Amino acid sequence: MAEKDNTLDLDEIVEPATPEGPDQGGEDFSMPEEAKHIRIQGTFSSQQVDKVGTGTTTRKTVSKTFWYCEEREDGMVELQPLNVNNVPSGAKTEMPREDVINKFNPEPEYYQQKVFPKLKELNESLQRAEDQRKNGSFYSAEFEFKQALDVDEDNVRANFGLGLTYMERGEPNKANDMFRRLVGLEAAFSPEHKHLFNEFGINLRKSNLFAQAIEYYGKAIETADEEDENLHYNMARAFFGKGEKEQCAEHLQKAIGINPQFEEARKFLEYLNKKS
Repeated sequence: MAEKDNTLDLDEIVEPATPEGPDQGGEDFSMPEEAKHIRIQGTFSSQQVDKVGTGTTTRKTVSKTFWYCEEREDGMVELQPLNVNNVPSGAKTEMPREDVINKFNPEPEYYQQKVFPKLKELNESLQRAEDQRKNGSFYSAEFEFKQALDVDEDNVRANFGLGLTYMERGEPNKANDMFRRLVGLEAAFSPEHKHLFNEFGINLRKSNLFAQAIEYYGKAIETADEEDENLHYNMARAFFGKGEKEQCAEHLQKAIGINPQFEEARKFLEYLNKKS
């Protein structure tokens, strides 16, 4: 996941009928195998019926929830609820493709009229913010990142970007606030945000926010699907910056245990041993 410190089109899900065999002319018009499984992607809805009241005043209420769904290669579908601004936000769940087809309704018009325009607005704000930050226009970047967060307060790119902007502006207190928010976002530690994750961790250390960097990498180690030598190496650097050499050596040893060919970790550990 870590590195060492140094389209949203709605697809149809209903498969057309396939002829059972060749027509009278002898040609086979059956559906190609690769076309039989079109991945689910787009906006769907689910409904829940509840009873309200008692006796003769009992009535039914129907609540409708909209979801953005995207099928993975393994056939599982990731579902993320739409927030009040009609963008996917919050924790993702997953279920088999067949369950989505049977329990959810496709909502192509809702996607085109409500979801797509908001996603476009959000992505444009994020792109402007990242461009401004790259160019050193940190106050303009802050404004754009906040615009994005107004649409989706849990947006990982916006939270990372705003935190990095504060660190680059030399405002550790505001950066610490963003750090606290990011630690609470499980999506911040997912592989798709690897590069932002690494950049944020490195900047925490460079901003002398060593305690935050240690907590940050600790959460990453805790939630990682597999052992990652680079996470332990980065944790070691944070402990070294904080002056805790014993814990630094411990994580260097773990990094080497995972990858015995990790030369940077070996050299770092040798340096520590010479100094002790």
